[in-house]
Amino acid sequence: MLLLTLGYYYAAFKSSWKGKLFFKNPHNGKLREAPIGFSWTTHFFWFFPALFRGHWLASLVMLFIGFVTGGLAWLVFPFLYNKFYVKNLIKEGFVAITTDANMAAIETYLGYEVPMLSAD
Repeated sequence: MLLLTLGYYYAAFKSSWKGKLFFKNPHNGKLREAPIGFSWTTHFFWFFPALFRGHWLASLVMLFIGFVTGGLAWLVFPFLYNKFYVKNLIKEGFVAITTDANMAAIETYLGYEVPMLSAD
């Protein structure tokens, strides 16, 4: 059991803090900040970070799957949630305006190209 716990936290620390993306919705001017990598807030507070960010569908999915799996999903979602959040922001029309890390590395981690706000 100790080895499983150590392995879990090793993987969590290894995938932690890939940087942050800062988004803007060009239609309404709203700004959002999206951390990249392991979600420590989701790890400690389960579905509440998604709920407070207004990501309703993700919070309901986490809550439902968490209950169905007896809480085991709580160990998986922190690895996935920030990717889901970025994808949801892009789907809602947000575009990245800047990042505090290497954009190419972030896009490699996410597995897709992140739309950037054009300078026109």
